[in-house]
Amino acid sequence: MRSIFVVICCVGTAAAAPKDSELHAGFNADPKAKAIARALYDDYGDIATVGEEETMDGGYRGSIHLVPELPINRYRAQLEWVASAMREIDAFFAEIKQPKYRWKQLTFRFVRSVGKRTPSAYALGWSITHNVVGSLLKSEAGVRDTYFHELFHLNDFDHGDWSKKTLRKDYAAIVRQCGIRVKCLEPFAPNTTKVRVSGTYYAFQPNNGEGVHEYAAELAVRYFKEQIEMRTKGKLSKKAFKCGPPANARAWQALVDEFFAGHDLVPACE
Repeated sequence: MRSIFVVICCVGTAAAAPKDSELHAGFNADPKAKAIARALYDDYGDIATVGEEETMDGGYRGSIHLVPELPINRYRAQLEWVASAMREIDAFFAEIKQPKYRWKQLTFRFVRSVGKRTPSAYALGWSITHNVVGSLLKSEAGVRDTYFHELFHLNDFDHGDWSKKTLRKDYAAIVRQCGIRVKCLEPFAPNTTKVRVSGTYYAFQPNNGEGVHEYAAELAVRYFKEQIEMRTKGKLSKKAFKCGPPANARAWQALVDEFFAGHDLVPACE
């Protein structure tokens, strides 16, 4: 069984432009979905297709059986939300000068988990595998945040496994201090996403691959959310992540400098 947590990213180029007749044949059964798939390629060079059938080792989730499932008809909303997410992400990066980041020319591989709602998505080699029944993919916002999380994994590895080299020391210290205790972890958790089986924050869930990778991806999502809030409202609705414990500030600044060209609309901490 292949593990979900082995995320291997490599620099590559998008496939040749698919003509309508070369899109996955299944899209012919849903003209609306076909038009969205075509637009994803025309606008961003992204290709929507199906993933392979496989049984993977999901770590704390157990064994997971995935089957190909094109996002058409009853699952078309998943493709609509992906298209919306890519529009928002593209608009987000339009405001950042020369980010060291790739968010276009990707492959989206759609699958369905049998008897489970996990994983929602995983990243591998400039592709994102998308579970049409994923527990985190029940809304437009859920898909957007999940895709930003997965995109970070791809870019993290493209930067030489940056998170492991840069954040591992502080991450390990947090885990030693708190374990999986939610109250202790709360000041350090970039986002509120929690794992049902343990009750702890996803960024600190044991048996979930290299934990610092998930912490860093959640940190990227927090960065995305805080920048959007500053752009649209001019202020944050809660305390800035970087204004928490010192480890937060170190991680935040390192992330901003490495991937986002030092761009940070969040004011300095008092």
